[in-house]
Amino acid sequence: MTAVKDFTLDIADGEFLAIVGPSGCGKSTFLRMLAGLEDVSSGQLSIRPGSDPKKPLNSVVFQEYAIFPWKTVIQNVAFGLQMRGISEPERLEVARGWLDRVGLTKFAHHYPHQISGGMKQRVSILRALVNDPEVLLMDEPLGALDAQTRVVLQEELLRIWEQTRKTVVYITHSLDEAVLLGDRVVLMSAQPGQILDIYQIDLGRPRSIDTMNLPAFSEYRAAIWERLSAEVTRAMEMQN
Repeated sequence: MTAVKDFTLDIADGEFLAIVGPSGCGKSTFLRMLAGLEDVSSGQLSIRPGSDPKKPLNSVVFQEYAIFPWKTVIQNVAFGLQMRGISEPERLEVARGWLDRVGLTKFAHHYPHQISGGMKQRVSILRALVNDPEVLLMDEPLGALDAQTRVVLQEELLRIWEQTRKTVVYITHSLDEAVLLGDRVVLMSAQPGQILDIYQIDLGRPRSIDTMNLPAFSEYRAAIWERLSAEVTRAMEMQN
């Protein structure tokens, strides 16, 4: 089965790229290929290395909480640095700095079962960021959260991105989320996934949840939904 087809995409350094499309269109498969978790059967895919060869090319945040239940919050955040051979005092110092950025310092020595779902996903995101990857790959990272927590984490992501300006590839089923977070929004077709259009989101930076109240936000959302809704319908018909 072909997951993606005729797929050509350049992602700029420091860009926040959001990808939307109907379920099963190959969004997550494309991200897994970027992460090296899926083979590319044809074509070419590359991430340009940065100036520091010790930095990983990418880190991945999944929808599920990818944290170790037997490690504390700070140990989970520092885990990637441990795998790179960073000394314990240094990696814990770096991890504390990230925990402080998102207000989790007082939970540093809690275990995952002692914190909320939103906090667990913060820990997953920090564990990806602490390695300072060239590209941050995010596959529906907020999809399992309740609506209120999701809004809080969207604001958190916006703030973290403003501070780090990491290159981000962000998969989401939420069109509002894609328009709020992305510099560009890629619209994919029903399977096999092809790029139908790429929308430049000129809403300025920095952004916040209040950005969703702007008339321009509604215009972007309506324009993308007009085409996305047709693809969602087509995908549903293909399943019947």
